[in-house]
Amino acid sequence: MVLFRLTDFKKNIHQNIGEHDIKNYDVYSDIGDNKVGSIKDVLVDESGNFRYLVVDTGFWVTGKDVLLPIGCCRVEDSNRRIYALRLTKEKVEHLPKFHELEQVNYDYEEQVRQVYRISTVEAPLNTIVPLETQIPLETQIPLELSAPLELSPLGAQMQRQRTIHREIPAYVEPLEQPVYNRDTYTYQQEPDLYQMNDQEHKTLKLYEEQLIANKHRVKTGEVTIGKHVETETAHIAVPVEKERVIVERTTPTQIGKPVSPNQAAFSNQEVLRMDIYEEIPDIQKQAVVREEVRVRKVVEQDTVEATEKVRKEELDIDTASR
Repeated sequence: MVLFRLTDFKKNIHQNIGEHDIKNYDVYSDIGDNKVGSIKDVLVDESGNFRYLVVDTGFWVTGKDVLLPIGCCRVEDSNRRIYALRLTKEKVEHLPKFHELEQVNYDYEEQVRQVYRISTVEAPLNTIVPLETQIPLETQIPLELSAPLELSPLGAQMQRQRTIHREIPAYVEPLEQPVYNRDTYTYQQEPDLYQMNDQEHKTLKLYEEQLIANKHRVKTGEVTIGKHVETETAHIAVPVEKERVIVERTTPTQIGKPVSPNQAAFSNQEVLRMDIYEEIPDIQKQAVVREEVRVRKVVEQDTVEATEKVRKEELDIDTASR
């Protein structure tokens, strides 16, 4: 079972003790109204139930903090006191010291419980135990307890009974201690140690409103992504080649030299032809991937502060006497 300090416990506390913060309350023993010390801390279980009060017993045992099960105390808010039931100085001396919360395990709690467990039933002081219960049959009454010789037989018997009632203690029947298992033990098994009740622990619950934040998704917009075609004039430079005819007139090296009649053929039909070529650009269009667009969503976190009025109950204490 895991225990927490009340100041470190984050959940809502299911129980309250008294009408005030019980820290620094004075602790008294209900036997003789002796002051034991003061409340130093409170230990709760994982469900927020009070289990132990940490008591500084500096008034009885200097420098020793001990655990007091919540069921072994009675709260009196009128004088800011907590009474430890049936607590004696001898019990405090037998209790293990409390240093850190980490030391509190099943074995440690068993040491604490063994001190507070009641093993016998004590007869009240004003209880008259029958004579046959007080003295076994074989018990011999001492001679000095017998009646004086001058008393009558009835007076002697009454005197003897008064003496026996005064000096012979009553027989106490021991109780059978239950056996607990460390694997199955729960605080509910010992209500005398851990149960709170309205008679011993006066309870006044104070309520307050708290803001609870919930979230839900709403559509705040829409993004549409498409494409369209735009037309523009593109310019491209293409190098081309073209041919041209150059006509040159030259002076023969054998200018004025006569030629034979067969070589000198005069004709009007002799023509020299030469083809002329040039390159012209052939422009074509083709589609290529220019850019790629990816569309995705990301979640961004932001903190939105909300303000709202809440109510809480405060305690009003009227200390005026009537």
